[in-house]
Amino acid sequence: MNKEFQEELATRTRQIEAVIEKYLPCEQGYQRTVIEAMNYSIQAGGKRLRPMLMWETYRMFGGRSEVIEPFMAAIEMIHTYSLVHDDLPAMDNDEYRRGKKTTHAQYGEAMGILAGDGLLNYAFETASRAFELEPGNGQIGKALRVLAQKAGVHGMLGGQCADVEGEGKPMSEEMLTFIYRLKTGALLEASMLIGAMLAGATNGEQAQVEQAAGELGLAFQIQDDILDVTSTTEELGKPVGSDEKNNKTTWVTLFGTEQAKQEVERLSRQSVERINTLVVKNEFLVSLMMELIHRKK
Repeated sequence: MNKEFQEELATRTRQIEAVIEKYLPCEQGYQRTVIEAMNYSIQAGGKRLRPMLMWETYRMFGGRSEVIEPFMAAIEMIHTYSLVHDDLPAMDNDEYRRGKKTTHAQYGEAMGILAGDGLLNYAFETASRAFELEPGNGQIGKALRVLAQKAGVHGMLGGQCADVEGEGKPMSEEMLTFIYRLKTGALLEASMLIGAMLAGATNGEQAQVEQAAGELGLAFQIQDDILDVTSTTEELGKPVGSDEKNNKTTWVTLFGTEQAKQEVERLSRQSVERINTLVVKNEFLVSLMMELIHRKK
């Protein structure tokens, strides 16, 4: 990764942090604890990948308004809620994430559940604030629907359901692809599609962006499988080998590390080529997509 890109990435991440910060709920009232737990979860760090993909796609299609900001904050809230619930004892039972205690480890299981619920609800409360910024923008309603759909039973939640039910059972490539496309791909699709939509991309461009994001999501998740067996807890910031511990079928257990690496390469090239065939350009977005696939954490 070149130094220039790294500096640019750090700058964009700081800008996104400031946007998210602006939309966090105030820690007050009798329900203060749940709000504290929500904010703790969001502020635990992370790549801010989804808001970044959304913002860069929005900019690529010429978007320049603040209308994208509530959606950037909302997608990070939805992603964070899914991690909070993922870490719960009933799911992956993880005590650490990004080198910090997970929300339920810090606040107790009940508050972990409520913090996840709170973030999911607050995400839509936040995204709907876009209507106040641009009351006449007909794309906002459509973008909200995409956000809901990609986060729900036909998106991330549906993938999570199939994942939980498939634990410890033999799984086909078709089933695993279904899980990855929904569990990981759907929110990346939402990020890039909403960015394109709100910037006024054509239907054809939107379809292309959505497809590229889906391929990126699949590559991203397979890379995650690879890191689970090749990385260290220090490097990854969360326990390694948890897939094996939980008796999970992954791309690596099905095809081995080498073939998994080849698939990551193939999908990511395909995804980037799709973006490169668009009339509009954003070099940073393409560099970001490539960086995700060669990441170490």
